This record gives sequence, structure tokens and C-alpha cells, in this order.
Amino acid sequence: MRSLAELISDDRSAWAEIEASVTGSPYAIEILPTEPDRAASCLHRLQVGTASWLGALVYGTGGLVVDGGWLRVFGSGNPRRRLADIHAVNEVFEPAGLLVAQDVMGGEFVWRQGEAEDGLPTIHYFAPDTLRWEDLTLGYTDWLYAMLGGALDQFYLSWRWAGWRDEVAACPLDSGISVLPPLFTREGKDIESCSRHAIPMREIVDVKHDMADQLGA
Repeated sequence: MRSLAELISDDRSAWAEIEASVTGSPYAIEILPTEPDRAASCLHRLQVGTASWLGALVYGTGGLVVDGGWLRVFGSGNPRRRLADIHAVNEVFEPAGLLVAQDVMGGEFVWRQGEAEDGLPTIHYFAPDTLRWEDLTLGYTDWLYAMLGGALDQFYLSWRWAGWRDEVAACPLDSGISVLPPLFTREGKDIESCSRHAIPMREIVDVKHDMADQLGA
């Protein structure tokens, strides 16, 4: 296991690149503060250096709140805003890989072994409208760069409804928006006419994975 000093690269930190992407983003992005001891502990446990975007974000932030809370990117946590650290969320949701972000609809972004021949880790997305995992074929850095740079609009094109910004802003960061009928049903495709309520994220994710298992997705 590498020491904390070996993981922290002040001269090669990727934080400046992340900051530039946040500044140039078309979305409102909140950089959640973190406590130094928590940040150091999370980074050491993660064993990913700050020369990488993942290590720099975990060490430098409590997380990123993107587009008013539609996307939550995990860092070293911010209890005041009810965003858990990257290790805590992985202990709760137990994904097959490293859970690095969730969206307000219960979609999960997990960094794990890719499906390409090179075998490099890529971001996989569990989609609430299909109940399936999709390999986005992007590494963590490329995925986050794309999301901050404007990819959210196309990625979630069919899931935005009139007044979504107010509903998302009112949703705590440890909760998500439950849609009934669910997005994976025929009736759920018309999200404007669906019932929507903020409930704990754990409940949303558990229901989606239970349904995926039942349907053999």
C-alpha cells in the first residue's frame, strides 16, 4: 500500500484541470468543501494518486453537485450537505466496481473493468429506463470531462420535464426522485404525466436492482 505522501503530487495534481472544466462548464456546479483529515483518509484508502482526476477530486472536494443536483459525483464527503464519501456509498450500494457518481433518477456510474480488448477500466452506467448496465467506453477522466462539458443534456434528453430544476433543487443529496410508473415501463416513458416524489436513494436503487433481477435484465 502506498503512503499518503506518495499519493499526493502537488506538482502534477490534476486539480487544475478539474477546476478549469468546472469553470468552463455550461452547468451550475457546486464544489463541496471537505475536511483535510477526511480527505487524506479517503485518498489513502482509495490508493489512487492526485495526478489522476479521481484522486484529485477525492482529495480536493467533498464531491461535485452538477446541474443543480441532477448529477452527484462522489469525493471525500460532506455531511452537512448529506453527500457521503466515496467509500461510504460503495459500502451501502455494493456495486460490482467503484461507484463514482449517481444521478437524481437513481442511475449509477461505476468504474470497473471495461469490455474492450485492452481491458482498461471504464465507466459503466446502470440505466433506470432499461434496468441494464451499459459500458460507456470512457475512462473516469474522459467521462467526467464530457459530463462537465455539456454531455448531460443529450444523455438525459428524454428524462427532463417542465419544472425539473425546482424538483431536483429541493431533493436532498442522499435522496433521489422516484417516478411512478417507473421509467422502464411503457407508461413511464411519458415522464411529464408520471408521479414524482423524493425518497432515499437507497430505496430507489434497491427497487431498480430487484426489478432487474426479477425481469432477468
